[in-house]
Amino acid sequence: MLTTLTVFALTGLLGVISSVGVKPAYAEPVPGTVNDGVVAVIKLEGAVDPVMESYVRRAIEEAKQSKAELIVFEMNTPGGRLDSAEALGLLISESPIPTVVYVNGKAASAGSYIALSADKIAMTPTSMIGSAAIVDVNAELVDNPKVVAAWSSMMKGAAEANGRDGTYAVAMVDVKNEIKLPKLDRTKKTGEVLALDTKEAVKVGYADFEAASLQELLTQMKRSNPLVLTIEVAASERIASFLMNPIVATMLLFIGIAGIAIELIVPGFGVPGILGVLSFGLYFFGAYVAGLAGMEAFVLFVLGLVLLVLELFVPSFGILGILGSASLITSVVRAAYDTSDALLSLGIAFIAATIVVVIIARIFKHRGVWNRFILREQLTTEDGFVSVRNASELIGEVGIALTTLRPSGTASFNERKVDVVTDGGFISAGKRVKVIHVEGVRVVVREHAED
Repeated sequence: MLTTLTVFALTGLLGVISSVGVKPAYAEPVPGTVNDGVVAVIKLEGAVDPVMESYVRRAIEEAKQSKAELIVFEMNTPGGRLDSAEALGLLISESPIPTVVYVNGKAASAGSYIALSADKIAMTPTSMIGSAAIVDVNAELVDNPKVVAAWSSMMKGAAEANGRDGTYAVAMVDVKNEIKLPKLDRTKKTGEVLALDTKEAVKVGYADFEAASLQELLTQMKRSNPLVLTIEVAASERIASFLMNPIVATMLLFIGIAGIAIELIVPGFGVPGILGVLSFGLYFFGAYVAGLAGMEAFVLFVLGLVLLVLELFVPSFGILGILGSASLITSVVRAAYDTSDALLSLGIAFIAATIVVVIIARIFKHRGVWNRFILREQLTTEDGFVSVRNASELIGEVGIALTTLRPSGTASFNERKVDVVTDGGFISAGKRVKVIHVEGVRVVVREHAED
């Protein structure tokens, strides 16, 4: 059972998630006497992830509403998720407004694909682009030929779609083959990938401008006095980006599962339940801001939690528990960008939470919910409770056989009816009998001769 505070926390989170909105954050433009159109600046900083995708989608829409004539994507990224990069590349390539990626640092790995998807590429003098070999979460090279071939083809296609030589894009991905790079007068060797500095990028056509500042870039693009509108990353998007980190997401799931389970199994604390609900709320908040989940995911979570609580009190032969667990798992998976990643995080979190819950349950076993269903009161003889009335005081008593004893029957001793058994013979009703032995509830009688 969840405490009142936990329920309040759950209700509050539902309201926050249902009402949160991501409002655009703009840098205030400083207009000149004559403005040479509107230029929107969108910043691509940090890892490429679903939150960046959601931010760019929003920012492009804001640029359209502002009637921007050019979008500058200011980039500095070490790379990130390929699926997010693919989505971002599509957003940029399909933008109805001309686009230019301004690399101010790195356009590495997935970032190089995003840059190649733009109409134009500009770089600061100390920037780089390339080094796009696929690696896993442990930074180990992925050598699956299908995956590598697909990514290589995407890189080449993005380059050639904007009039660039696709050979250099392939060299940024392909680790296994030697590739001749005639414009650079060298050959990429086996085991290497191509990374271009600014001068090399300009030389091979992978950079259209070299500019030390945004203003210099705009001047080179013949926009000397534009109205620059910078669409900032909202605070909620920065928070969501942190929450969507696989390690952080797994920790949130772990705290959520452990907190709620502890509150259900060892009720009365309140704090574990509140922490659990808040952790799940943060998990769904990150997914909601990233555009990965709607209210249906959170509703499924609440429904699953309610079903699990009911399972503790309503006999359903496990049906409510199964439905509740399925609802919780579905809500977590629906709020994730990738199903396999979500199941992996959920599995790790569940195993870790199970260990913690078992330890806590053993330490606080005297407070466990199961104590409510176990009768622990003892009815002892010392407290005056007896299961059967002691008949030992009847030894030597004389009474009357109320029924024929063949050899068992009923006799009366001082108006007390007692079930008796003879010591072997038969005694007719109405005869006098004497108790000669008592063993537990067994009272043995013998016919008593008349004095």
